[in-house]
Amino acid sequence: MDNISEYWVGFDLGGTKMLSATFDDDFNLLSREKKRTKAIDGTKSVLDRIVENIEKSIEKADLSKSTLKGLGIGVPGTIDLESGVVIEAPNLGWENINLKKILEDRFECPVVLCNDVDAGMYGEYTAGAARGSYCSVGIFPGTGVGGGCVWDGKLIQGRRRTAMEVGHIQLYSGGQMDGAENIGTLETISSRLAIAAASAQAVFRGAAPHLKEEAGTDISNIRSGTLATAIKKGDQSIEKIVKNAVEYIGTMVVTLVHLFSPDRVVIGGGLAEAMPEIFVKETKRIADSKVLVSFRDTFDVVEAELGDDAAIIGAASWAKQSINS
Repeated sequence: MDNISEYWVGFDLGGTKMLSATFDDDFNLLSREKKRTKAIDGTKSVLDRIVENIEKSIEKADLSKSTLKGLGIGVPGTIDLESGVVIEAPNLGWENINLKKILEDRFECPVVLCNDVDAGMYGEYTAGAARGSYCSVGIFPGTGVGGGCVWDGKLIQGRRRTAMEVGHIQLYSGGQMDGAENIGTLETISSRLAIAAASAQAVFRGAAPHLKEEAGTDISNIRSGTLATAIKKGDQSIEKIVKNAVEYIGTMVVTLVHLFSPDRVVIGGGLAEAMPEIFVKETKRIADSKVLVSFRDTFDVVEAELGDDAAIIGAASWAKQSINS
């Protein structure tokens, strides 16, 4: 593309898949490339696949590496924001991987790393459900529960680490442990994994015949769409489990509203996509019932719009914001 003087790459690194995309300076999509991560093959293999994926997306767009302005990467783990080292990415089996240096050496351009949920939230701010907001916060229930916040065009981050770890905030005493071995956190009741575990128990007790037919008691088979189907078919026990999880998400939204006074609250992830009537509308109802009266009409609760594209758009646009500033 001879008319493209400079361009950006956004990359979303996941435990099961990786997605790379090239954008022009106005963030029009030029190409995209998807691969399986294959973390089981080891760190070197994954790093090689990342490079191959990015190179393929550049090749698809018929662009030269010499005009690549910057590369943004969303990573599912803890990052040292100053050095660009991935301190820990459990789903990849990574510890202390200097991903920034590896990619800067290979592509000879600035590389900006951020948490994958932050990347998704910044994507929604740039081109999705939070577009046009001054302050927006997001909650994304998945295997855990991620959060993000954009304030006046910038991600809320610490000097050395990302912030908004809403899934690990304790909301009640007792209960199960989350992935960080903390008890009573949002993740222990509102993540898809927690909902699936509770639903499997309901199936085992004979309280969810439709879910039993769809998925049985195997948690790995109890996906967002499966839960939604079971509820539609009449599994009231599953609906109660999901609504109980949403009650705690709504309570977390109250906390975030009181802390940040956002004008937009974004609810994302597969659960929200499969059950927007519960996850979005119920969250808004619960939040409205619990916030201070003076905050009640100051924010909207909306469903995320961009799906898999959120993180690639967000990673690329955050790289541009960071590099140009």
